[in-house]
Amino acid sequence: QVQLVESGGGSVQTGGSLRLSCVASGLPFTSAYMGWFSQAPGKEREGVAIISPGGDTYYDQSVKGRFTISRDNAKNTLYLQMNSLKSEDTAVYYCAAAGRGGVFSMLPKRYPYWGQGTQVTVSS
Repeated sequence: QVQLVESGGGSVQTGGSLRLSCVASGLPFTSAYMGWFSQAPGKEREGVAIISPGGDTYYDQSVKGRFTISRDNAKNTLYLQMNSLKSEDTAVYYCAAAGRGGVFSMLPKRYPYWGQGTQVTVSS
C-alpha cells in the first residue's frame, strides 16, 4: 500500500520560508515521478513543482526562483523549500507520486498516489 505523508506546513508572514517534506512508502521511490501540488479555497488543484527519477525539475511560473523541489532517495523523502512566500501561496499543499510508467507532468490526473495535504498560510 502506497503512503505519502506530508509535514512542514504552517503559518508564516509574507517573505518568510517553509520547508515541506513528504515521506513515501510502498513504492519504488527511486523510480517514481514526484510532485507538489496546491489547492486554494474555491480553486482546482494545480501543479507547483515536479521532479523526475533522474532529478529533472519543472516549476510553475508563479514559484520559479522562490521554490525548490528536491528528493533524497536514501530517505524516500521529497522536499519543497519555499522562500519569499507571498499571500497568494496560501493553500493546501499535496505530495503526489506516480510509479513505474509515470510521466513528467504537471497534471494532477497523471498521479495516482496522494498525501493528505498540509496547510500553508501566508499573511502580511
